[in-house]
Amino acid sequence: MATLYSGLRAYANPVELVVEYTADPLALMARLAGSGLFDDYVVYERPGAWTFAGGLLGEVVLDAGEVRVRWPDRPPATRTWTEGRPADALREVFADVPLPAWNAYGWIAFEFAASPPRGRLAHLIVPRVEVRAEAGRARVTGVDAYEAEQVAKLLAKADALTVGTPSPVDVRVGDGRYRAQVAEAVAEIKAGRYQKVIVSRRLDIPYPVDTVSTFVRGRRANTPARSFLFDLGGFQAAGFSPEVLVSVDAAGRVMTQPLAGTRAFGLGADADAHTRRDLETDPKEIYEHAVSVRTSQDELYRVCDPASVQVTGFMAVKERGSVQHLGSTVSGALAPGRTSWDALDALFPGVTASGIPKPEAIDAITRLDEHRGLYSGAVLTVSHDGALDSALVLRALYNRDGHAWLRAGAGIVDASTPDREYEETCEKLASIAPHIVPLP
Repeated sequence: MATLYSGLRAYANPVELVVEYTADPLALMARLAGSGLFDDYVVYERPGAWTFAGGLLGEVVLDAGEVRVRWPDRPPATRTWTEGRPADALREVFADVPLPAWNAYGWIAFEFAASPPRGRLAHLIVPRVEVRAEAGRARVTGVDAYEAEQVAKLLAKADALTVGTPSPVDVRVGDGRYRAQVAEAVAEIKAGRYQKVIVSRRLDIPYPVDTVSTFVRGRRANTPARSFLFDLGGFQAAGFSPEVLVSVDAAGRVMTQPLAGTRAFGLGADADAHTRRDLETDPKEIYEHAVSVRTSQDELYRVCDPASVQVTGFMAVKERGSVQHLGSTVSGALAPGRTSWDALDALFPGVTASGIPKPEAIDAITRLDEHRGLYSGAVLTVSHDGALDSALVLRALYNRDGHAWLRAGAGIVDASTPDREYEETCEKLASIAPHIVPLP
C-alpha cells in the first residue's frame, strides 16, 4: 500500500514553484511518470494544458457495497453502502474531505452503472504534488518542499526523453466470436429489446508492456479530445479519449460531446476524403449519431434548466487518430440544487459506449460482453469548487500484474452487419496497436 502523507498544516500552506520550459509537455509528463518518485500518479491532458498528480494525500476506493477512505491525520475508514447509486457514495465522501481546497483524480469503471454494481467501481486520489503545465510555464504545488523541489528539477532537465521502440500488435484476431456477438445483438434489436448496443472485444498483448513509452508513442500519433496516463494501486492505463463524457465548470455549465458513426482515417488524402463522404451520407451512421445526440439531450434535461439545453456543431466530423467520427456538442446549465455529481450520474456511462435505451443496453452488455472494468468507463478530475471533467475511456491500453490488453467496440443497430462492425473494431484498435512498446 502506498504511503499516505500526513500533515494538514502543510496542505493549508503549500509550496509553490514555477518552472519555465521549452520542451514538449508530453515529454515532461512522461519524465515525471517514469521517475519513480511516486507509486501512484495520474496524468490528464485537456486542450492546451497538462496536469500531473503524484503521490497520496488522500484516497477513495469504491467497491460494490463498500467505500474505503484515507485522509491525512485521520484513521482509515471503511463504509458500507447498500442504497442509492455509486455517484451518491462518492458525493458523500467528497463532501467530507478535511482539506481547505482539493483536486481529485482517478477513474470510474463501466460497472459503476450496472444493476447491481459489480467489482471495483472507482479509484481516486487527492495528490501530494500537482504540476500544471501550460504555455511554457509549469506550476508545481506540493505539501512537501523537498518533494516539490525534486519535481521542479526533473521539469528543468534539458536532456531528451528516451522512448522505447514499438512492437505492433495484430488486431485481426478473434473475429469469429465477435461476429457471433454482433449477430446476436442485431437479432435482439430486431426483436425490439433495445435500439442500439455497443459490443466490444478484448485483444490480449502477448508480452509485458512499457506503459509510459506506449503513452508517448501513442499520443504523438493521435489527436484526442483528452489523453491520460495513470498508475493507481498497481493498475496502469494509457489512453487517447476521442470524446468528453461530461465537463462541468465551477459556474455549473455542463458539456458532453457524443461521437457516433465511424470510418477509417489516415489512409491518404483521397482515401480519407472518400471515407468522409461515405460517413456523412451513410444512413446507418447518421441514424446512430442522431439517436445518441437525442439521448444526451434527454439526459441533460434531467439535471439542467431545460431552456438552457442546446446542440451545437451537429454532426461535425472529428478526426481521432486512425478513425474519423460524426460528433456533436450538447450543453446546458445545471438546475438549482444540482451538482456535477448529478451530471456525471445522468450521462454515465457514455451513450456512445453503452447503447439506447441505456438500462436495456447495459443489461445486454453484461450478457454479451465480458467484465469491462475501465473500458468505456471514465478517467476524471473533480474539484472542491464543483468543477468536474471526465474523458470516456476508449482507445486505451490496460496493464495489470504484468498482463496488458486493448479493447474496442462498435455501435450495433438493426442495420449492422457482423463484417462491418468487426472492421470498425479493427479501425479503432489501430489508433493504439501500432504504438505498443514492450518492456526492455
